[in-house]
Amino acid sequence: MTRRLAGQLVRGLVMVWVVLTFTFVIISIMPGDPVGAAYENLIQQGYSPDQAAAETAMMHRFQPTGNIAEQYLEYMGSLARFDLGQSMYTRVDVGDMLLDAAKWTVIPVLLGTILSFGLGVFIGVYAAIKRSSKLGDALTMSGSLLRGIPDFVVGLILAAIFATLWPVLPRSGAVDILYEPGFNLDYILSLGYHAILPVATYTISAYGGFILAMKSSVVTVLGDDFILAAELRGMKRSIIFRYIARNAILPLFTVFALSVAAVFSGAIFIERIFNYPGLGMLLINSIGRRDITVMAGALLLITIAVIIANIIADMFYSVIDPRIRRAGERV
Repeated sequence: MTRRLAGQLVRGLVMVWVVLTFTFVIISIMPGDPVGAAYENLIQQGYSPDQAAAETAMMHRFQPTGNIAEQYLEYMGSLARFDLGQSMYTRVDVGDMLLDAAKWTVIPVLLGTILSFGLGVFIGVYAAIKRSSKLGDALTMSGSLLRGIPDFVVGLILAAIFATLWPVLPRSGAVDILYEPGFNLDYILSLGYHAILPVATYTISAYGGFILAMKSSVVTVLGDDFILAAELRGMKRSIIFRYIARNAILPLFTVFALSVAAVFSGAIFIERIFNYPGLGMLLINSIGRRDITVMAGALLLITIAVIIANIIADMFYSVIDPRIRRAGERV
């Protein structure tokens, strides 16, 4: 298990490096050279070349006047020190902006994914057991249908129904501006009220994949020899069902990790639809303002979140399945 975790960490670091390098390349080839423009703007304001370079480097974390290799090393070195620079638009530290926006993305995403996981597992087992009935076919069809609908389309449909045609839920914002932030009932209720549509969108979007994966896994396990042997020995149905569920649910942890990654990616569109102030909205605003430091920081944080989700899923997979754990110990 230790070696598996080490391998996951190495692959995660490589993915982070690739994303950082890709972001640096995008920054370098962006039309108009925003870094150079910021440097020239400071020169026009009366800064000396050294002062302008230092000020620009403080915002972007790499020198605007060096060659591409020097800029890349400076950029990577600052990120290794967890120094993300300042926003070109607000001059606020990027790390503070990301931390403020992350809570509005992480909590709804995790809540929606967990809800869809629970629903998908429960309904997937039932659809597998009743696969020869009309109800089983209907449940499977619902999973296939929802699996093929993009998450932003689900968000638009929910917004159209529950915020426009039947306006019972708020269309935008994370909380009512009338309530002061804090641990008071009105503020908490307002948070939950505004989060219903985003969380419902995440849940419905991921539900289809879970129900189809769970049904397929259960059908496969039902055909295994150990299930037949347990039935022949007269083992209780409750114990047999526990064996089925435990073995069938294992592949879903990989699906769960992939769903977290997909939902995080979809958050960019979902938060735009509901004007929700999370990482996705922050990224969209930074692209519109050409605020490349915030854009780079948001991409980095989303990538790290996806990598962590995959590592956690792999760890849980090893803990739940003793065959994987013993195989890792023998390596």
